[in-house]
Amino acid sequence: MKITVVAKKEWPGIKELRKRFKVAKDGDICIAAGGDGTFIRAARMFDGPILPVRSGEEGSIGYYADIGMDGLGQAMDLLERGEYSIEKLANKIEIEVHGRKYYAVNEAVLNNALEEVSFRVYEVKKGQREEIYPYVMSGDGILITSVVGSTAYNKSAGGPIILSPSVFCITFINVDGPYRSPIVVGSEKEIEIEIVKYKGKLRYDGIELGTLSAGERFRVRLSEKELNIIRFKGMREGFGKKLERIISSRMKK
Repeated sequence: MKITVVAKKEWPGIKELRKRFKVAKDGDICIAAGGDGTFIRAARMFDGPILPVRSGEEGSIGYYADIGMDGLGQAMDLLERGEYSIEKLANKIEIEVHGRKYYAVNEAVLNNALEEVSFRVYEVKKGQREEIYPYVMSGDGILITSVVGSTAYNKSAGGPIILSPSVFCITFINVDGPYRSPIVVGSEKEIEIEIVKYKGKLRYDGIELGTLSAGERFRVRLSEKELNIIRFKGMREGFGKKLERIISSRMKK
């Protein structure tokens, strides 16, 4: 088995991993050791299944990791014996703008370039646009996330935590309007956001795609690109336990 390694640091466990396995860029699986940022970086560069491993560093959550660095030795034994399963975690979000497509693991965000940005939100059906809200929304912007990003910026912005890989969510960021609750959208749906007034900066996973002006638009949907992770029997960390770790890390700060 070949392993691709994406690690924040060269911890002793990572050094042992390199001794026991053949390490290559085109591995059969990827070990992502660090925090959530390391996991997102690995998911952008690697298309196969990923094993997230928490670093245990202070302030590093590692939300999607079932194990920490202290469990890496046992994980290596199980990998060598083939005692693991592959589970679909999410589909990446496809962003189409100016004729090009990009794929977000965490989120796509339109933020105001200056004081505010005004936009309309449409559903696209068979090439035709149908307005979801019959008015212009103005404020700090709009956030689109799948199950992966729902516990990050989306949660902080008042959006829901998503447990299903088959939906994505649209959360409005400090906007005016008679109705501005988050929208949960099915995987078969395609959404278009059009800038009506002022300018907005579009980015995904922290990568800036450019500034959009009035009349410009972009579309989002769940892509067919899957994000799969490695699971070990009896080592799965439940949702409640993950939230407990997040709360505990915040209290320590």
